[in-house]
Amino acid sequence: MVNTEDFAKRLILIIDYYETSAAALAEKIEVQRSSISHILSGRNKPSLDFVLKVLKAFPEVELYWLINGVGEFPKLVKKEPVPTLFSLNEPAPLVKEVLKTVTVEKTEIAIERIVIFYSDGTFKNYNP
Repeated sequence: MVNTEDFAKRLILIIDYYETSAAALAEKIEVQRSSISHILSGRNKPSLDFVLKVLKAFPEVELYWLINGVGEFPKLVKKEPVPTLFSLNEPAPLVKEVLKTVTVEKTEIAIERIVIFYSDGTFKNYNP
């Protein structure tokens, strides 16, 4: 169950963090100003729709933090470097080793025939 008083405090933190007003917040998440006012005063509990609109408008807000205070605000985006096995300019050592041991025989491949199928069930054969 959402503690309405604590939810209102977290909503005020969001308003302060983005240096906006309750009216501007209502406009951004596309709700009536009275909805924000009623939640901040404790008169109404936030609906699921309200919570989802806040999350959509402010990606730095974590769901669990907004609902029950668990987590961090603003959400820290952790960017970890993607490990690479090789450089784009040079193949990986394992690839180099495989290339040394594998020999490719080139053979001439010729087209024997081409068949085109039509939507009415007919077809045509072409022999080069």
